[in-house]
Amino acid sequence: MTRTAAAETIIHPIPPLFSENSTILILGSFPSVKSREAAFFYGHPQNRFWRVLAEVFEDKVPVDVPQKKEFLLRHRIAVWDVIHSCTIRGSSDASIKDVVPNDLTRILDHAQIRQIYVNGRTADKLFKKHIEPNLKRPAICLPSTSPANAAWNLERLVAAWRVISEE
Repeated sequence: MTRTAAAETIIHPIPPLFSENSTILILGSFPSVKSREAAFFYGHPQNRFWRVLAEVFEDKVPVDVPQKKEFLLRHRIAVWDVIHSCTIRGSSDASIKDVVPNDLTRILDHAQIRQIYVNGRTADKLFKKHIEPNLKRPAICLPSTSPANAAWNLERLVAAWRVISEE
């Protein structure tokens, strides 16, 4: 018998990563269980986020949190999520309810963000519903780097995500 995780209301536990030199903002939906455990973004080893960015920027794949932070800041990338708090079952984006969005002005008031990207359709849907109407600024939706997005192999993801290196 398979057990399904109970839904729980969680406040986003990871602060945004950015500097005043950040020009790109990448938003996910909400951190997975593995990311919450690692206390940093895209912590699940099967998530292809770090491999995709390394390919896009022709750089080494960062392996630990300090390397990941340094990688992002060196490439002028800010990272956060659309959601500040929600009710979620495990890591399931499909189970997300009771969304309270993050206040992106925390980043946008202090960085030189030229373009906002969202990682996947769930982040895109949530951004359009909860953030874009007030922010009056669109985001470009990129295909999800999640292993659940099996239709997109690494090569296709890299080709689609290459747009961020052109900012």
